[in-house]
Amino acid sequence: MKSLVPSDGRASDVPIYLKLASVTMLWGGTFVAGRYLAGSLSPLFAASLRFALASLALLLFMGLARIPLARPTGRQWLQLGLLGFFGIYFYNLCFFYGLQYIHASRASLIVALNPAVIGLASWLLFKERLNTSKIVGILLCLGGAGLVIVSGDQSVFAGGAWFADLLLLGCVLGWGIYSLFSRNLNQALGPLHTVTYSVVLGTLMLWLTCAVRGELQWQLLAQLRPGQVISLLYLGVLGSALAYIWYYDGIRRIGATRTGVFIALNPLTAVILGALLLGEQMTGTMYLGGAVILLGIYLCNKAFAATGKRRIL
Repeated sequence: MKSLVPSDGRASDVPIYLKLASVTMLWGGTFVAGRYLAGSLSPLFAASLRFALASLALLLFMGLARIPLARPTGRQWLQLGLLGFFGIYFYNLCFFYGLQYIHASRASLIVALNPAVIGLASWLLFKERLNTSKIVGILLCLGGAGLVIVSGDQSVFAGGAWFADLLLLGCVLGWGIYSLFSRNLNQALGPLHTVTYSVVLGTLMLWLTCAVRGELQWQLLAQLRPGQVISLLYLGVLGSALAYIWYYDGIRRIGATRTGVFIALNPLTAVILGALLLGEQMTGTMYLGGAVILLGIYLCNKAFAATGKRRIL
């Protein structure tokens, strides 16, 4: 099979970098949208609606594009169920319940731990090398994310929101599993089918739990304000269906660790959207934090690209 990495080891990765940067912008917005929905719908019902919309969007796209559904094997169905549970069901319960109690900025900082978790887990489970440049890149991403959040709201570390922090750490765990254990499925089924099947399975788990707990709050939908309806559509179609496809394509093309590093941009995006949509002030520290994040992403991906080039040569 022809290699995806050209002679310079990096040029073919530029389009996927741009896609992943777009994904982080979309996901940065999900913290704002999720916080905006908090209190109007139960976390479980909000998560169920989000991924019902995502499932419909994915299946509609495949239908319009006339893409036939793949037929996973029994083992692949089990793997897809695992991804659906951790990446959709577990992650979103932690996400929506956590946003009931803490600010979106604090939540985005905790979720920015994903690159470090994915990188370390790849090293432990798959023997993926972590040289000095990669380690420094990951640390810069986390440090830059911290600068952005602290400069945006000095109160995010105040209070006793330890339970919500624990829930958001659950997001990190769920997303790490979703990223790391998709490798074989991405290669066998492709990112579109892997995302679609895992999203549909996770959505069924959410709706079943919602029905068992008696949280199908249909009457509350009529009371949603226009901005909340737009937030829900954003979460389902852009923040889930589109973003998940591009993210999984990134894992297939450049690996879980290099793709996961881009998650560090989420807090930066969340703060920028807060400034644009909520009138929050941008500070010099925020700009500095953004520059540190970008430098960290560059160092980490440069190191991985060089490693990939050496393997091909």
